[in-house]
Amino acid sequence: MTMGTFRLVKKDCINNRGTRWGESLIHCGLALCTLISIVTTFVIIAILAKESFGFFEEVSPVEFYFGTRWVPLLEPSSYGVLPLVWGTLSVTFGAALIAIPIGLASAIYLSEYASHRVRSIVKPLLELLAGIPTVVYGYFALTFITPLLKTVLPEIQVFNALSGAIVVGIMVLPMIATLSDNALRSVPDTLRQGAYALGATSYEVTTQVVVPAGLSGVMASFLLAISRAIGETMAVTLAVGATPNMSFTLLESIQTMTAYIVQISLGDTPAGGIAYQTLFAVAGFLFLITLLLNVLSQWFLNRYREVYD
Repeated sequence: MTMGTFRLVKKDCINNRGTRWGESLIHCGLALCTLISIVTTFVIIAILAKESFGFFEEVSPVEFYFGTRWVPLLEPSSYGVLPLVWGTLSVTFGAALIAIPIGLASAIYLSEYASHRVRSIVKPLLELLAGIPTVVYGYFALTFITPLLKTVLPEIQVFNALSGAIVVGIMVLPMIATLSDNALRSVPDTLRQGAYALGATSYEVTTQVVVPAGLSGVMASFLLAISRAIGETMAVTLAVGATPNMSFTLLESIQTMTAYIVQISLGDTPAGGIAYQTLFAVAGFLFLITLLLNVLSQWFLNRYREVYD
């Protein structure tokens, strides 16, 4: 595959006859950018695979994927990754419960009901949330959301999964709202007009015509947002803590996969040891999860996409 990419670059750079020199240079630059992205991806996969194989030479894959105790830095050591997976899924599921209904409702309002003036104001403000650094979200959860929750739930801990879920839900909300809005606005107006001509109400047009017609884009936005939530790092590191456990309550401290990667990356763990290699094993597992979600979203988009002339 790499050789084929090089042939494409060579073809664009050398055999591109009949075009001007400037256009050929642009083609070469674009092809080079594509090649860099492909090479970077394969280098990341190779590094993760190499270090992960070294880890699995010492630790059984069964223990790693199905173990329920994660204590890699202390004796006696245990390398069951399920507590980290549970913490990641707890935050992601909570964030999805918050972001999906609010994001979809925002997209429906912006697409179907908001005036042009309101849309020109509200949508940029909504998308502004995506530009806030994630570490700021983490401090926001720690200094505002958690104290606010403590007034209602006095038993909640300083670091807890609920604050992390809320702040991650706020983070992925613009992605869902923007992508879903684009999907709904791509539905032809002729479908809306036809439904109105048949006597449908505005609510019926929205729920029974527009949303089903744009469902592929809406579902793809959900999956991409969930993928973003799973890979979120700094916000959950500051908000949820560093206690790997399989707690069934969101009021206690947990640890996500990304938070553990940050913990190991601080430099206190000697390089080359089994504890250091856990970083790559967890990162590789996280990479597979996010890759699966992205592939699933792309498949869903292609499988159920409506094409209108």
